[in-house]
Amino acid sequence: MPDIDITIGGRSFQVTCQTGEEHFLRAAAAMLDSEAQPLVASTGRLPEARMLLMSGLMLADKAAAIADENRQLKARLADMEGRPAPEREKLEVPVIPPQVAETLAELAARAEALADKLEESRL
Repeated sequence: MPDIDITIGGRSFQVTCQTGEEHFLRAAAAMLDSEAQPLVASTGRLPEARMLLMSGLMLADKAAAIADENRQLKARLADMEGRPAPEREKLEVPVIPPQVAETLAELAARAEALADKLEESRL
């Protein structure tokens, strides 16, 4: 089992962990240190046990808030999943605007008139 040196609130600690778990331990120590740093900065030198206790309590408070938010979001999600799916609204979108049909009819009539004139001129 490897021994890891971590720093929390400006104090060094040597902690043993399982092989391969070193990065988890360092990440957890960094979280605890991020809570301890403001405590040490605002109050000066704290006894080690008090610093670790306060830092742990602040992390626990954050974890409880996240767990509560997670619980609320899961409840909202379950409520939304329990609702029937809304009926799909049928939308009809005209592919060809009505003016196009009129314009095409007019063009066809002109083409027929030109074709008739062309035939008459050949006769």
